[in-house]
Amino acid sequence: MAQAQPYKVIAKVISQKGTCVAGHKVGDEFAIGDTTSSMLCSWAFYTLFPFASVLQYGGLFPWEEDTDKSIVACPDPGNPVVFELKRSALR
Repeated sequence: MAQAQPYKVIAKVISQKGTCVAGHKVGDEFAIGDTTSSMLCSWAFYTLFPFASVLQYGGLFPWEEDTDKSIVACPDPGNPVVFELKRSALR
């Protein structure tokens, strides 16, 4: 049985308020897949990973207008960093 080829998923910071202890700022981008940048905050990674996995393997979120994207916030409510996850062409 052939395995599906995963999509590439990029997490881009689209909003940041307060002081992010990891130093993330608007415009930062991180690839999430078989390997992920060590510069991505581990708390953000753990939050983003389930959403990125859905996008990586062709799933979608019915509440998103663009089925190739998902908007996800890090878990720090006092200093929120908001990421846009975007699926792109197959690797």
